[in-house]
Amino acid sequence: MKDRTRFFEDVHDVVRLVPAGRVTTYGAIAAYLGLKSAARMVGWAMNAAHAITGVPAHRVVNRNGLLSGKHHFGSPTEMQRLLEAEGVRVVDDQVQDFDNLLWEPLKELSEP
Repeated sequence: MKDRTRFFEDVHDVVRLVPAGRVTTYGAIAAYLGLKSAARMVGWAMNAAHAITGVPAHRVVNRNGLLSGKHHFGSPTEMQRLLEAEGVRVVDDQVQDFDNLLWEPLKELSEP
């Protein structure tokens, strides 16, 4: 596996590509990076992203569309607030219309 610093940078690079108003998952990022079983490592990278300008960590949710990382933001409601500011509806920590809002890097970033 790549060294942790490079892996975290790769994760952050992918997250920067997630369009406003869309969400992706830890697992989708891991699969795109060729490490399908590294979703937890993506989570660690996202925890480290909060101090980095330009990494929209709020757009990364768990595989069910839940705001599982919300406790790593300034307040427990900050992640939801940021998503809602982009037009993403969240009810009870669950992204609504998740299947339509899901941005999958393997599909979105693959060569035509």
